[in-house]
Amino acid sequence: MPRPAHRELRGMRVIVTGGAGTFGTRLREDLLAAGARVVGLDLRGVDAADAPVLACDLTDDESTVAGVEAAVERLGGLDLLINNAGVGGPAPAELPPSDEVRRQIEVNLLASWRASAAAVPHLVAARGRVVFVSSRMAVMPLPLAAAYGVSKRAVVAYADTLRLEIGSHVGVSVVYPSMVASPIHSTTKDAGLSLQGVSRFEPVEGVVAAILRAATARRAPRDVPTTTRGRLEIALARHLPGLTDRIVRRTIVQRVRAGDLNSADLAKGLVERVGRPAG
Repeated sequence: MPRPAHRELRGMRVIVTGGAGTFGTRLREDLLAAGARVVGLDLRGVDAADAPVLACDLTDDESTVAGVEAAVERLGGLDLLINNAGVGGPAPAELPPSDEVRRQIEVNLLASWRASAAAVPHLVAARGRVVFVSSRMAVMPLPLAAAYGVSKRAVVAYADTLRLEIGSHVGVSVVYPSMVASPIHSTTKDAGLSLQGVSRFEPVEGVVAAILRAATARRAPRDVPTTTRGRLEIALARHLPGLTDRIVRRTIVQRVRAGDLNSADLAKGLVERVGRPAG
C-alpha cells in the first residue's frame, strides 16, 4: 500500500503560542474545524470550551514550562507545536538597543526557544512536529526594523539547530509570511514608519494554510514560503543578496524622496543621508 502523502489533522494534539492573536485565533479555528484538539498559550487567556487559550507569559521560564505542561495535560499528549507568538515595532540598526529591541528578541526568539524546549520531550514521544512562524524579513531585512529582522533570522537559526538535534524524531519547519494586516504593525505605523509600499500585504488565510501544509506534509518541509512571490523573494535574497540590497535600498530612497518618512523621528538619520550626496 502506498504511504499517505499527508498527515491527518483529525485527532492531532496541538499547542499554538500567541493563540489569542490574529494568526493564533485563525489557526485555532481552522485546526478545530479539521478535527484537531487545540490549546493556545498567550498573555491573555480565552475561555473557549473547544479550543481554549491558557494565560501564559512566554517571556518567563517558569510560566512557559507550566503553560506547556498544562496544555499537554489537557490534550493528553502533543503532536504539534506552532510557535506563532510574535511582536513587531520600529528599531533602527544605527541606534543603541532599546527596550523595544529587547522586547522583540525576547518574544520573537526566546519565547519560541522556551516553548520548544518545554515541548521537546512530548514531541519526541509522539514523533511530532514543530512549526516556527518566522518572516520574509529573516532573509530580506528592511531598514528601521532591525530588531524584527534580527529576531526572526535568529528564529531560523534556532530552528535549523533544533532540527539537527531532534530531527530524527521530530519534524521541524519554518514558515515565512510577508505582511498581514494585524495589530503587530500598529507601533510601526504610529511611529510614521508604515511598511505600505515597501512590503506587500497578503491574506491571513494564506499564511495559516502554509502553516497547516507544513504540519501535515508526509515529510516535514524545511522552509515554507506563503506565496509564489515570497518564494521568489526568498530565493533572490539567498542567492543574489547584493541585488536584493539594491532593490530594497532603491525602494526606501523613493519613499524618502517622496516625503513619506519626514514625520518619523527614528528615520531622521536615514532621511538626512538620502538627501546628502555621498562623499
